[in-house]
Amino acid sequence: MTASPEPRLAVFDCDGTLVDSQHSIIGAMNAAWRVHGLDAPDARAVRRIVGLPLEIGIAKLLPDGDEEDFERLARHYRAAAYEMRQEEVYEEPLYPGAVEALDALAAAGYMLGVATGKSRRGLDATLESHRLTGKFATLQTGDAAPGKPAPDMLLRAMEETGAGPGTTAMIGDTSFDMLMARNAGAVAIGVSWGYHGEDELRECGARQVLAEFGELRGALDALIGGK
Repeated sequence: MTASPEPRLAVFDCDGTLVDSQHSIIGAMNAAWRVHGLDAPDARAVRRIVGLPLEIGIAKLLPDGDEEDFERLARHYRAAAYEMRQEEVYEEPLYPGAVEALDALAAAGYMLGVATGKSRRGLDATLESHRLTGKFATLQTGDAAPGKPAPDMLLRAMEETGAGPGTTAMIGDTSFDMLMARNAGAVAIGVSWGYHGEDELRECGARQVLAEFGELRGALDALIGGK
């Protein structure tokens, strides 16, 4: 009897890969800073820390702070982010071609997952707002496992789906995503439309950097095995 082929798993980062959330992230960070009487952090610096565990990212933005500062700022960031999501004008748009790419991969037999530094509440809100709930076989968030670039979220995704490192790809826009893939033994695929540059993605292990979602199916077929 022939053994069943190992599942092929495509795991996506959320912020900067599936959705352009930079404006909401920067807005919530600015709001947290204001509560503490601080000048708003540089927007470019905020984009650089997207994907890291929140307290670690805040520590990079406020190097003179202490653990208590980081915890307070993180708490106010989460509160501001939640309040912003309740607003009618809240925008966190999908990148062009995202839904079509997800549907094409599912039709081709790929299992889909998400590994993000977002909280589970934040991820659920994003997926629901774009009618993506139910498309993913595994959802890994920063409040349930050590954050990027630790491999834990990706390892948990593989364990939940039965996929192995050789048939798992992490698709993301930051060096943290690429390093997580490398640390988990999976294939790293970068996207050029997010928050870190192409050269940095390649330096951190990206086997390929996509210019648009339309290139994803071909990249996955080549790197983790098409049928």
